[in-house]
Amino acid sequence: AVAIPGAQRAKPAGTLYDVQLLFPVLFLVGIGIVMVYSASSALAMKKFGSDYYFLKKQAVFALVGICVLVLCRHVPYRAYRPLAYPLVALALVLLAAVLASPFGVTAGGASRWLSLGPVNFQPSEFARLALIVYLAYSMEKKVDRIKEFSIGFMPHVVVMGLLAVLILRQPDFGSAAILAFLAWLMMFVGGVRLTYLGGSCGLLGLLGWYYINSADYRRKRWDSFWDPWQYSADQGYQATHSLMAFGSGGWWGAGIGKSYQKLFYLPEPHTDFIFSVIGEELGVAGVLVIILLYVLIIWKGIRIARHAPDLFGCYLAIGLTAALGLQICINMAVALALLPTKGLTLPFLSYGGTSLVLNMAAIGILMNIAASGKTARGLG
Repeated sequence: AVAIPGAQRAKPAGTLYDVQLLFPVLFLVGIGIVMVYSASSALAMKKFGSDYYFLKKQAVFALVGICVLVLCRHVPYRAYRPLAYPLVALALVLLAAVLASPFGVTAGGASRWLSLGPVNFQPSEFARLALIVYLAYSMEKKVDRIKEFSIGFMPHVVVMGLLAVLILRQPDFGSAAILAFLAWLMMFVGGVRLTYLGGSCGLLGLLGWYYINSADYRRKRWDSFWDPWQYSADQGYQATHSLMAFGSGGWWGAGIGKSYQKLFYLPEPHTDFIFSVIGEELGVAGVLVIILLYVLIIWKGIRIARHAPDLFGCYLAIGLTAALGLQICINMAVALALLPTKGLTLPFLSYGGTSLVLNMAAIGILMNIAASGKTARGLG
């Protein structure tokens, strides 16, 4: 037999994209396009004169997201190392621009978007990705001194805090809470001392309590969380109608397009509360399918982190997977009235270009880490 140079390094057919990760993601995106149309058609007809308005935009977002996924799959994940600080700096500039530039867009009492021509961009979603890359790079570089307060803990908290303060000014408590929990989780995995992490939990809890009580509407929202039916006419309105949607769905759902709550009863049915519409139209069976697809993605992300070829890849995969998992859990918990109402989308399902495109980018990066791990082990 004649040895062919480089033959062992060639990728076998079918390993270019991780099917176990790609399939549930594309399945969810497809379900999302259908459900965005179902949830938004009445609203789109009333506001824009076309029931296809949000459907067409979501289809474009999905196409762009798939292209970004393919691009990130082929960009070596190690290329993000030197971009750690520039990405954080760009995130700070974009978040500041939301608050202090004419490009900031205010809707529903919050300033969370930048208007760049025909495109509205949500910088808090980008800030999450920037923080993950920064923490992965910084913790790998400081691995030998990660247990020191001034090296392994304080710099990471300062960067996270700068991003979180700007997000809280929008105001967007949900996104800021995700940043804090994400930083805590990545530092925990990286080996930062538990005494520092435990103390920070207590401090963050006190700051969170002060923030909730510093505004009347936030305090009322917290009160309505404990008994949404008592406040069903105002602060508990979203939670009660969301629960009604799940209750109406039963085991098998009312059928696609037959939701009652989306007809101007449930606010934001195609974004923050699309899970409620899914529960009403697809029932418990549909909800369980959605949860199973998410579990497959999170399980695969954890496996990729475990088999990453280096610490940077491991931390990056953990951060990306944890960010997805946190957003999924918080959105579902809000829809089920298990958490106070927050303006967070459901990954791959909710209407919104920034969230969908950046989450698809995260999947592409995970695929690149997985492929690099297989190459390092001589499997691909």
